[in-house]
Amino acid sequence: MGAAQQSLKFSLDDYMRWEAEQSERHEYINGEVFAMTGARDVHNTIALNIASTLRSALRGSPCRAFIADMKLRVDAVDAVFYPDVLVTCDARDKTPDADTAKQHPVLIVEVLSDSTSAYDRGLKFEHYRNIDTLREYLLVEQDRRHADLFRREDDGRWVLYASGAVDDVVLESVGLRLSMDTLFEDVVFESIAATAAPESTA
Repeated sequence: MGAAQQSLKFSLDDYMRWEAEQSERHEYINGEVFAMTGARDVHNTIALNIASTLRSALRGSPCRAFIADMKLRVDAVDAVFYPDVLVTCDARDKTPDADTAKQHPVLIVEVLSDSTSAYDRGLKFEHYRNIDTLREYLLVEQDRRHADLFRREDDGRWVLYASGAVDDVVLESVGLRLSMDTLFEDVVFESIAATAAPESTA
């Protein structure tokens, strides 16, 4: 997601009606509405890599993956978000009432940026933990090959499983192992690109 900026104030029902008519996306938290900015190429590439891999892996199962434009309602904290990727396997998310917003994901993925990292790791994760069905929260960095997976254990504790440059990410919630090559396919990091760029002869 992009950086959020406060702009308006609504009830949840008012927000849902208003948001359906907007050309840009806005998140909602306890009456406050935040405009979302656009994302970089690398951000969208990583999110699409994850979503497309999940879609293929989940084909034929009761689970479905959604990307970017699907809203996620967290009624426990009076909030609506746009996760980069989410997966739901719950029949309640297949009803007509859930056509524009899901409420029962097992997996949420956010691709981090400098402007959103603290928010995604902090307050947003705090809100997401109120979702009873949520089992895993994956945070993927966009400037290096690294991912942090938080998994809810049977005793309710959230445990961090960090993956470095060559480690796989094991998503138990959907029975899938993601390699770093898959996560970062077609990604060229800026530091590498700068090093490889030819020097000017002008």
